[in-house]
Amino acid sequence: MGYAQANLVILPERYAFDFLLFCQRNPKPCPLLEVLEPGKFRTDIPCYNIYRKGKLETTVKEIKNIWKPDFVTFLLGCSFSFEEALLRAKIPVRHIEENKNVPMFISSIACKSAGVFLGPMVVTMRPIPSDKVSRAVQITSRYVSVHGAPVHIGDPSKIGIRNLNKPDFGDPVTIQRGEVPVFWACGVTPQAVVMKAKPDLCITHTPGHMFISDLLNEELAAL
Repeated sequence: MGYAQANLVILPERYAFDFLLFCQRNPKPCPLLEVLEPGKFRTDIPCYNIYRKGKLETTVKEIKNIWKPDFVTFLLGCSFSFEEALLRAKIPVRHIEENKNVPMFISSIACKSAGVFLGPMVVTMRPIPSDKVSRAVQITSRYVSVHGAPVHIGDPSKIGIRNLNKPDFGDPVTIQRGEVPVFWACGVTPQAVVMKAKPDLCITHTPGHMFISDLLNEELAAL
């Protein structure tokens, strides 16, 4: 069985309360798994994005040289953690089949604001055979702490997505005949929100380069 993955957000302490409130108000895209004490850091993320004033400044593999004692680290649930259950149910996960990162799109679904943090929800898309969509919904509904059930099924234009072949993050995948695009809330949402909120500094994981926890995926499932 695989280990649960998590998305990462690191902010100066002066932004931490607002971001915590943002997560509480938006549990679908930002399900909190853990908040570390100020100054406590992790070094086991494979790749980081550094944002300054809302702009992606650089992508790095190491952040020790910019670390400050007032930084607060948030770990958010990741939808990769329910894919093991989908595969067990013989529901295809296309980006795994094609050895790609999952396609992620900035949707028109607005998050609830909190302090300086506001903006759109990012969603992941997985093509699901039409006769297995209901089963995919049932399975992922058990995994509330890693985004849970889909937020949209079918026509991408209904949530502001114009072209499934041009994701905002990740890679495009093949949608086969008889398959339906299914969209789940995504832990990359904070990166879209940071680009609007423009905090002085924010460090995130690079999409697709998550923290690997010591929890089994199945431990996150509701009975």
